[in-house]
Amino acid sequence: MFDYLTLKIIWWCFVGILLIGFALMDGFDFGVGMLLPIIGKTDIERRIMLNSVGPTWEGNQTWFITAGGALFAAWPLAYAAAFSGFYIALMLLLFALFFRPVGFDYRSKLADPRWRSTWDWLLFVGGFVPPLIFGIAFGNLLQGVPFRYDGDMRLTYEGGFFDLLNPFGLLSGILSVAMLCMHGAAFLLCKTDAAIVARARTALKMSATISIVCFMVGGWMIATQVQGYHITSMPDPNTAFMPIAKTVERVNGAWLSNFQQYPALYLIPASAIAAVLLSIVFTHRLHSTLAFIATGTSVAAIILTAGVAMFPFVMPSSLQPNSSLTAWDVVASHKSLGIMFWVVVFFLPIIMMYTAWIYRVMRGKVDAQHIAGHQHSAY
Repeated sequence: MFDYLTLKIIWWCFVGILLIGFALMDGFDFGVGMLLPIIGKTDIERRIMLNSVGPTWEGNQTWFITAGGALFAAWPLAYAAAFSGFYIALMLLLFALFFRPVGFDYRSKLADPRWRSTWDWLLFVGGFVPPLIFGIAFGNLLQGVPFRYDGDMRLTYEGGFFDLLNPFGLLSGILSVAMLCMHGAAFLLCKTDAAIVARARTALKMSATISIVCFMVGGWMIATQVQGYHITSMPDPNTAFMPIAKTVERVNGAWLSNFQQYPALYLIPASAIAAVLLSIVFTHRLHSTLAFIATGTSVAAIILTAGVAMFPFVMPSSLQPNSSLTAWDVVASHKSLGIMFWVVVFFLPIIMMYTAWIYRVMRGKVDAQHIAGHQHSAY
């Protein structure tokens, strides 16, 4: 069995892998939903877009559910604090997600154009709102969340919903929306043809440009405007201890300390920028598969950049820095992490192999002929 410190690091990696997996697999579903009423000009085109993700979107949701379950099991304090601090935002997220299964199932039940148009825009909401909220949440994590623990470890949150809508949080939200819109457009390049591809190319180039601008502006703000967090003292990380047992201070530029200590880590944000630029090049040259790989690489690298910058912090406290949650003190017990480690080692490869098999079976483009031949079974 691994020691406690090793398991803490492993579970930080596991949670990161699950979050990145969710962004990659469900991210292009969100992107297609955002683009549905914008680049789909006719009912047939919109049905083609829906059916490009139709066979797999529910399976992609597994990553979201698994990430939430892992957060609850491995980082229970973070789960509790996040649902207290981001309660309204998370409720909006869940209600926006409700539109997706209902929209997919009911959108094409009636031929009424008004009925279908209404569901198209509700599917847009279901694709736009979750990435926006996730991005705003990450932006606020980097700034710190206004919560604190008292001596009995009772949590107090002193912020409000509108406090989340600060400039850096909104910038992070725009980045999240743009990068998943870019990823969704790349997916449409691979799965559709004709007019949809032409419009998806334009959408990809526009969203890629917004992504790279937001990412670079965000990096500049992290370096010059946003205070980071730094642990000055704490108990042995190989032991169990309460978050308030450590000492934390806010320092300008602290989120760059990991990059400064290990300069090779700068390759992560550099790869994010390079991948976005390559996605534009591949799209211009009609290399759809390479464009999709590039957008996926950029999404993963952008999320990993934020994770590496914050490590070991998970949920910093702007109200009382010593209450900040880190990978060292947010975790479940040593035994729990050890048992769940083997569960993940067994099931994660199965999920990945099953997912790969599904995409192999469902490979190929969706076109008008496919919709005409499956009028009653297609979305």
